Amino acid sequence: MSLVPSLTESVALSAPELLVGVTDWCTHPADLDVARVKGTKWPDLDAIRALAPDLVLANAEENRPQDIDALRADGRAVWVTAPATVPAALLSLRRMLAALGLDRPSWLHEAEAVWSVGTAGPHRPVVVPIWRRPWMVLGRDTFAGDLLARLGYLNIYRGHDERYPRMAIEQLRAAEPSLVVLPDEPYLFTAADGPEEFPGIPCALVSGRHLTWYGPSLVEAVPMLARQLAAPLD
Repeated sequence: MSLVPSLTESVALSAPELLVGVTDWCTHPADLDVARVKGTKWPDLDAIRALAPDLVLANAEENRPQDIDALRADGRAVWVTAPATVPAALLSLRRMLAALGLDRPSWLHEAEAVWSVGTAGPHRPVVVPIWRRPWMVLGRDTFAGDLLARLGYLNIYRGHDERYPRMAIEQLRAAEPSLVVLPDEPYLFTAADGPEEFPGIPCALVSGRHLTWYGPSLVEAVPMLARQLAAPLD
């Protein structure tokens, strides 16, 4: 049972027969045909209990502590991931797949090779909103922030006390980023929703799956994001 879209994709491309249920937000692979247990934040615990999985895959950010605690109180084993860097994510994936009795799949070998290259530089200062109404941005110790740094883009708020601070739009503009990075999840930023708030500042629309998911998407993330970040909106 997986309550995390990126982990669902990781298992589905490695040993799909192990999955008995996933959330409604688990969209990759698109043809995955298993039971659905509602959202990542508000999963249907009764449905999970009825499926009786041997192990539930969860994430410290994606899933609520009270849901994880409730499943463990039932005697259900829950594997919780919490990587804050690309290397930590790759290690976490290796350990998780090993716990499922799986050898490293080809996509993981490829992802490790892709990300074995050293950190890029020089770094461009960027702001990375993940929500609006209210505005929230990447702060300290985030997987997406580390990934961007390895592509040559340094999160201006990497030293903030919070991991996802709420900021006034005026503060974001005053930070004078060289680029505003607008992913399509968790908030769906588009050319008509987001860039208009940053007049005079280049904005790049990027794939949230490649920026924030850790799993098979890491194989494609470098060329995908490099292309999107290098082509900001006019």
